[in-house]
Amino acid sequence: MAINFDSFKEFDDHRMVSFISDSKRKLKGFISIHRGNTVIPSFGATRFVSYNNSNEALRDALRLSKLMSYKSALAGLKYGGAKGVIILPQKAYSKTAILKAYCHSLNYLHGHFITGADVGLSGKDVRYMRKQSEFIVGVKVDPVKYTALGMLGALEVSLNEVFGSKSIKGRTFTIQGVGKIGGAMVELLYKEAKKIIVADVDKKRLTIIKKAFPKIILTTPQKIYTEKSDVFMPCALGHSLTSRTTAKLRSSIILGGANNQLANNTVGELLYKLGILYAPDYVVNAGGLISVVDEYETKNFDDARIKKRLRNIQVVLHSILKESQRSHRASNLVADQMAEKIFNSR
Repeated sequence: MAINFDSFKEFDDHRMVSFISDSKRKLKGFISIHRGNTVIPSFGATRFVSYNNSNEALRDALRLSKLMSYKSALAGLKYGGAKGVIILPQKAYSKTAILKAYCHSLNYLHGHFITGADVGLSGKDVRYMRKQSEFIVGVKVDPVKYTALGMLGALEVSLNEVFGSKSIKGRTFTIQGVGKIGGAMVELLYKEAKKIIVADVDKKRLTIIKKAFPKIILTTPQKIYTEKSDVFMPCALGHSLTSRTTAKLRSSIILGGANNQLANNTVGELLYKLGILYAPDYVVNAGGLISVVDEYETKNFDDARIKKRLRNIQVVLHSILKESQRSHRASNLVADQMAEKIFNSR
């Protein structure tokens, strides 16, 4: 498959981009490595989702692999950023056959790319993939748990910055998307929050979470932006924050688990001008990456050790917010500059 990368604005001198295909098993997708070298591997999860075409999937892989470099750098990790994207077939398929073929492609890279589960893949899928490849992580740890815990720590920093107290008690939250991460945040916030308003395009998912947490309030994906809250939490797919949706917000803080929340950097600057604190996505949701790196680097699982490593998220976010105040620049621009300084010096 010939690719003219000059036509993709998402291309950022990526170290390697590979089109992977196995027509017999209906595998089609991309592995993208943004930064890394022959000595240090690159980390990034793999997603298994539907795309309109191959170019759309490639753009996603390029964007997300770049984001992983930023996430790794500010999480204090020495690894590069990467991403795997598997295109969901439109016709009948065997998921295990596709994952097996994908792992064969992964093995060709001999450990330069370490991956785990993202959207469309479950813990069961990861355990199956681990049998096919040694370059799979997320078997001993639950990345979702640590992503949510890292976000909780970042939330305390953000609340303290805006309201002078890190307490969740009495605060109102709007959560966009109640899948793995959004659902985990509902669980963590439910007992202390004054009100939690949620929206999701998946009605079945809403029914399940409403049954588990009956006091939450349901709204529509369109109205979630206009609901008044202290904290707006984007936990669905990326690019939900555009100049149009941002203008509708009635929240003081934006902090969520979704990747690439901002449609572009201009949105971050708009948020800054509006006086809305934006906690950069790749900073606050780095807990999952930190946990799987811990699994990769160590032989034994240690919950306390991982939680200790999560504290770095709070330290880094605090420094970003202070620098944003000092330099009168949007927090996303400050974070980008900090991350780029780290990974471009390697």
